[in-house]
Amino acid sequence: MRTIIILISVLIFSCQTQTTTVENTTPDYSFALEEAGIAQLQEQYENGTYTIVDVVNIYLDRIEEIDRNGPQLNSIITVNPDALQIAEELETERKEGNIRGPLHGIPVIIKDNIDTHDKMPNTAGSLILKDSYPDQDAFIVKKLREAGAVIIAKANLSEWANFHSTFSSSGWSPLGGQTKNPYDLTRNPCGSSAGTGASISANLAVVGIGTETNGSITCPSNNNGLVGIKPTVGLLSRSGIIPISFTQDTPGPMTRTVRDAVITLGALTGVDNADSKTLASEGKALTDYTPYLKENGLKGKKIGYWTGPM
Repeated sequence: MRTIIILISVLIFSCQTQTTTVENTTPDYSFALEEAGIAQLQEQYENGTYTIVDVVNIYLDRIEEIDRNGPQLNSIITVNPDALQIAEELETERKEGNIRGPLHGIPVIIKDNIDTHDKMPNTAGSLILKDSYPDQDAFIVKKLREAGAVIIAKANLSEWANFHSTFSSSGWSPLGGQTKNPYDLTRNPCGSSAGTGASISANLAVVGIGTETNGSITCPSNNNGLVGIKPTVGLLSRSGIIPISFTQDTPGPMTRTVRDAVITLGALTGVDNADSKTLASEGKALTDYTPYLKENGLKGKKIGYWTGPM
């Protein structure tokens, strides 16, 4: 009889309505500008959805939320303390009808081996350069500023662009720690431009600038799901970039879309007397490569992946 009574009690209790509060322990990292591109932001500036100051603030908050905190991507070494002031100045220009081009008001992150003449040092990720403040902008930084871009931060990288030893970890530096791949925090972000790749993949800015000697744009673009362009050496200036190889070094854009990469590439070209390799680009380089974009370029193509042994 005791067994039956206990069984009935269990059945009655199990049929009663239970109210249980389950705490959601998964942080909400939703983002207002998820996957936003250059054209989309320009349209939102035009229709008044956002100002340049709004957008820069949103991206700075994003850096604080998931790079400094949360998953701690470690993709950023230095945030530009003047980013909001620059955004305000560019917003004033926009209101006055002075729009410099498609990069006007677009947040950009550049690899921390590229000179900027501001309050951000150029470190190559090395402790010895943590207080090294360049006395002028690199040529491509001048081009970015002329185009109206807002350089909001400098990205972590493999120390000395992975050229300090034969044993290193992609995206690790003593100043920035280990850059993490935003798709899987345990996976390799790849290449010395790992911080640029991870930051743009994680929507910490719209455009990134990396540098490559041997795979440091293409590899992190691959591993972080981006479009990276390593231009022909001499199309973009290397002056003001910590060098490795005179014959192989080049900067290049890293973005989430082909269109954004092509727009950025055109903004960076130009002959620089401080880099003799660029002399060969005179009369050949363009400032706008977008006419060569093919909207349906993949139509009819088959894309596959290898499933066999490597």
